[in-house]
Amino acid sequence: MILTAEISMYPFTENYLEPIQWFIKRLDSYPNIVRVTNAMATQVQGDYQEVMSMLATEMHSAHEKFGKAVFVCKFIGRELDLSHSE
Repeated sequence: MILTAEISMYPFTENYLEPIQWFIKRLDSYPNIVRVTNAMATQVQGDYQEVMSMLATEMHSAHEKFGKAVFVCKFIGRELDLSHSE
């Protein structure tokens, strides 16, 4: 099953861009996961188990490295066209 997820990271730090950029770069290290980022959020897509495992691993790593951060996620159990815009 393909999973499409949207995730936004809100670090509790004045220099909030550094943790966000670090997190997005880490997502790119997963070759089977498609990532698209815009000004508001990042969308990822791939095998359901791979996406969920990646998010668990990388959110854990972000909390360990940067401390407090809020992650807001939306999930849909299907493949969406991530290039679609209106």
